[in-house]
Amino acid sequence: MIEKAEKYKHEKEESETGHSHHHSYSNIKIATFLNIGFTIIEFIGGAITNSLAILTDALHDFGDSLVLISSWKIEKVSLRKPDWGKTFGYRRMSLLAAFLNAVVLLGGSIVIFFQVIGRLFNPQPVEAIGMIWIAVIGIIANMTGSLRLKKGHSANEKILSWHLLEDVLGWIGILIAAVAIHFTGLYIIDPIVTIGFTVFVLWGVWRNSKELFNIFLEGAPSQHPLAEIVQEIEKIEGVKYVYDIHLWSLDGGHNLASIKAITDKKESALQDEISRKIKDTLSKYKITHSTIELESHLLRKEQEQEFLLKN
Repeated sequence: MIEKAEKYKHEKEESETGHSHHHSYSNIKIATFLNIGFTIIEFIGGAITNSLAILTDALHDFGDSLVLISSWKIEKVSLRKPDWGKTFGYRRMSLLAAFLNAVVLLGGSIVIFFQVIGRLFNPQPVEAIGMIWIAVIGIIANMTGSLRLKKGHSANEKILSWHLLEDVLGWIGILIAAVAIHFTGLYIIDPIVTIGFTVFVLWGVWRNSKELFNIFLEGAPSQHPLAEIVQEIEKIEGVKYVYDIHLWSLDGGHNLASIKAITDKKESALQDEISRKIKDTLSKYKITHSTIELESHLLRKEQEQEFLLKN
């Protein structure tokens, strides 16, 4: 009965995880088309308004579009089921896309930063009204994509969502700058806003890359305090203490654990009950796959006594 229940639970987890990854693929696909369409609008609008802030953001979004396309394709590969060669499946493929996102965003931000320096010393006229209209479209398009991706759980979706949120905040800044330029005629506001946006993007890259590196190093997910999980497991009746515990994540959303524990029960049925309670505890922390090894303290003592009597 317990074996059937465990089999049903495992199949349910796999089904939920598969649904989550198909949802992730759909989210990235929609965000990709939104970003490509708006990038075209940016290039045209930036040329018409002569705004460096819009043109540099267009270049930035062009890079994002390339990354989104690769993320979309890689995310599709990550949906493949486990096989004899890749027993955990291909979920870590999404990390490659997340890493590519960070590299492109970092490189693009540095290029933009150096390009804007010339405008600081030689401000050029820009068409403020055109900037205002493009900024409004930019806010709507990027906010739609960001909210869509924010619903996801993978590291790839989170970083992509952050990219688009950065663009939303950037476009809000451009909107404010355009209004200020329209009423003051101070064209230097355009490159100043561009620098502020670039610095903000670099800060975002650093913040998201720390979590990405933690996943690559198979570190425990920061949102799940390992000490707290151990304490809760050791409160389960029959568990004396936990040792040799490992917690890591495949892609920032699919978490795994390996646990060894000493119990004061030796009956098989009681051991199975303890194992079930441990799995229930882990599921509260969104750990979808776990390997639990229980060792009876009493059984070990009996085996030691038998060994001594025989020798």
